[in-house]
Amino acid sequence: MGRIIVFTGKGGVGKTSIAAAHAVKAAEQNMKTLIVSTDMAHNLSDIFMMEVKKESVEIMENLWALEIDPNYEMERYYGSISEAFKKMMPLTGEKDEESFEDIVVFPGMEELFSLLKIKELYDQNLYDLIIVDCAPTGETLSLLKFPELLSWYMEKLFPIGRVAMKVLRPVAKLAFKIEMPDNEAMNDIERLYVRLSELQKLLKDREICSIRLVTIPEKMIVEETKRNYMYLNLYNFNIDGLYINRLIPEEIDNGFFDQWKNIQSRYMEEIKSVFSNIPVYRIKWYEVDINGIEGLKRVVQDSLQDGNIFKVLKSSTNETFEKTDKGYKLTVYVPFTDKKDFDLFEAGTDVIIKIGNFKRNIPIPNVIRKYSIGSAKLNEGYLSIYFDKDAEI
Repeated sequence: MGRIIVFTGKGGVGKTSIAAAHAVKAAEQNMKTLIVSTDMAHNLSDIFMMEVKKESVEIMENLWALEIDPNYEMERYYGSISEAFKKMMPLTGEKDEESFEDIVVFPGMEELFSLLKIKELYDQNLYDLIIVDCAPTGETLSLLKFPELLSWYMEKLFPIGRVAMKVLRPVAKLAFKIEMPDNEAMNDIERLYVRLSELQKLLKDREICSIRLVTIPEKMIVEETKRNYMYLNLYNFNIDGLYINRLIPEEIDNGFFDQWKNIQSRYMEEIKSVFSNIPVYRIKWYEVDINGIEGLKRVVQDSLQDGNIFKVLKSSTNETFEKTDKGYKLTVYVPFTDKKDFDLFEAGTDVIIKIGNFKRNIPIPNVIRKYSIGSAKLNEGYLSIYFDKDAEI
């Protein structure tokens, strides 16, 4: 069983350099390693100072790199479904192909196929370690939550899909001059649903997949890192490490850096306080750009000497259902939140937690579905939702 380590953080904090340094260290330890970029502003070619494309290339002994092209991957997986959507457009008149592609590729689909590529690579069992250099924070959150969200919708809709298509297909073609998805497309949709379920399971397997945050000790970056950590916990991912990058070394004796050191020192104290429950690594600031194998080896030598760094550093439990004297309790870890920050409600067989622009649908186990939410409490980052007998419906 291989390992997947995902690096994410706000744009410009140096996550690509840190991810690449881990890849070099792993390769030097004779681990067959693949580093993958899902960021459309691919930086692996720059960091390794050689061309990296949509098919993996060898960087050094035991190390390969790949810059995922989601459009390329989407066509591989999504071709027949895409064709089905095209046929659903009116059959009269000429179609503007370029505009048409924008119509059939709904938001988030490109990111989804980046993840499906990682699942495919993992299943091939060619590598001991897959390191993922993700897009900046907001895009990464959208990327990681999308499989669960789309899978939820497909689970609700798919059971009626085939029956509806069989009924609507002749009517739609006759009355509206459009073609509904055929059996081949429906089979592909079903296979996509299965892949999504497997992908969710892989990303949330705490023995396989770790999410690691990269930050720098500055006010706005620290605040975004805290939000990132909260949202990742909301979606029940395992965050097992934090990297503080670009720390000014104490031995630098130059007045120009004194104020910068003071600012970093202040935010270092905050970081140590609020992230005391996960391992923290310090990466120093360098006087030159870090690129090429030799440059990355400097980072390894200076900051990545931990012999356990490729293991699961911490396995947290972010979401639990448990029985109580009065009924059941669902506990969700949502650090750095206040009760005024989120909405909580039931919808059918789901509990829905909404924080800011992010929403999580948590399916309720069958044994609890005869109850309604009786109360909810937020205590030290843990949201406890009680399903009481008194609230039975």
